[in-house]
Amino acid sequence: MTDTPDGLSFLPLGGTGEIGMNFNLYRLTKNSKETWLAIDCGIGFSGNDTPEAEVLMPDPTFIADRAKDLCGLVITHAHEDHLGAVAHLWPYLRCPVYATPFAAAVLRRKLHEAHLVNQVKIHVVMPGSRFHVGPFDLQFVSVTHSVAEAQAVALRTPHGLIVHTGDWKLDENPLVGPVTDLEEFRRLGDEGVLAMVGDSTNVMKEGRSESEADVRKGLTDLITSLQGRVAVTCFASNVARVESIAKAAMAAGRAVMIVGRSLRNLETAARECGYFSDLPPFLTEQDARDVHDDNLLMIITGSQGEPRSALSRIASDTHPNISLGEGDTVIYSSRVIPGNEQAVMAVQDNLSRRGVTVLTDKDAKVHTSGHATGDDIRVLYGIVRPKYSIPTHGEWRHLTAHAALAHEMGSDPILLEDGDILNLSPGDVKVVDTAPTGRLALDGGRLLPMTGGVLAARRKMLFNGMVLASFAVDDEGYVIGEPKISAPGLLESEDPESIRIQEEFADSIDEIPDELRKDDTAFRDAAKTALRRALGRKLQKRPLVDVHLLRV
Repeated sequence: MTDTPDGLSFLPLGGTGEIGMNFNLYRLTKNSKETWLAIDCGIGFSGNDTPEAEVLMPDPTFIADRAKDLCGLVITHAHEDHLGAVAHLWPYLRCPVYATPFAAAVLRRKLHEAHLVNQVKIHVVMPGSRFHVGPFDLQFVSVTHSVAEAQAVALRTPHGLIVHTGDWKLDENPLVGPVTDLEEFRRLGDEGVLAMVGDSTNVMKEGRSESEADVRKGLTDLITSLQGRVAVTCFASNVARVESIAKAAMAAGRAVMIVGRSLRNLETAARECGYFSDLPPFLTEQDARDVHDDNLLMIITGSQGEPRSALSRIASDTHPNISLGEGDTVIYSSRVIPGNEQAVMAVQDNLSRRGVTVLTDKDAKVHTSGHATGDDIRVLYGIVRPKYSIPTHGEWRHLTAHAALAHEMGSDPILLEDGDILNLSPGDVKVVDTAPTGRLALDGGRLLPMTGGVLAARRKMLFNGMVLASFAVDDEGYVIGEPKISAPGLLESEDPESIRIQEEFADSIDEIPDELRKDDTAFRDAAKTALRRALGRKLQKRPLVDVHLLRV
């Protein structure tokens, strides 16, 4: 990076050009000293383009190299794409975390599972409060979203006021939590806003946002009309939706059982923070065994088709305690995150095969987005009146649509890629440098770079397969017995094609020059080349190959 004069900069390391993995950095520079502030640290889920990984997160290397200058991490709300990576990336950041009571309660459980809860300092900040993190003068502004206590962040700096919206919408009756605080946004607008960094996810939908109250009525009308076992799946962090489902169930005379660890964690965190106070404790799988099917409603994790989720296991009839079949109903009270379409359809297909009726928001009013529509965003621009607009949190088509809307409302839009370092003040507002970026995959307990050798090999195996050859040689390097080839997913062991490839490979080994046979590495590399040649001619594929050489 180049030297930067005193000023203010913005850097997205995740969340532009895709939905998920929000990770944003602000930099204040004074007397050649840089201080960084992070806002949100989320995960994303793999789509059809990354079948070799399931959970993705931003590569923190850039800010990890500057961790001593990182004064804090501020969490806007308790969704996975905004705090899901904290437990994995905090060891690289090692800074205090600032969050509302509900987000802090959710985060503590994640940190406990990662054995970090005693290491991470969490400062609990009440919604709507003003607080300082290092040299940053910050203010939470309450907004409505599909999770409790969602906050926008106002950053007051010597170089101007920035409004970072987080995720939000306009809803006159959100049921859980307050309405979006438009009066506070108006005061910020009157104060003068240099730039607004805004959510773009739902910008392409015209009209005003639908209310959670309409969803609660739709769920109640639907559930009271059903017989048999009823299951509803939704995002586990959506406190208002879980409450709506529970109250709809109660109106239909059904007890509520929750299935899935994330939902159990949600209930604990929500009740700890004063939510669900008028709801009885939800039943566990064991509690519900004596409840008649017509008097039970299950809230189940797995709305995105996650392979290890409770709903996926129920759909494939591998869940240890719950089964669904003819006469039962599953309601999807959620949207499909782009990239998860095939996984969701596979689960729904398995449910239908078992005789289960599957209902979505195409069949009844059972879901509404938690993100601002185009008309919502117009309202906010009219109130905040920022000089510059920085669209974030969305695919590129969402960002460009947001930019067009911002221009229509009188702001100058600036489109950024992850890694672009935007100078906000002093001087021209423009991209002045680029930081290295990347994505990490969560692989068991490991974090692996998506461009690294392990995942590159896995990607190649997924599409082209793998072939393993083994053979033994004597001290002189001459083959003993017959080479063996294993190619699961490509070749059957007794298939004539497999036999021909094995014979051709054996002939090729015999032709390897004597000078290469004395060195195991050279001999193995030559054998790999021979194996690739034999496979390429027969299979018209380029699988990952490996050769085991045993010298006896």
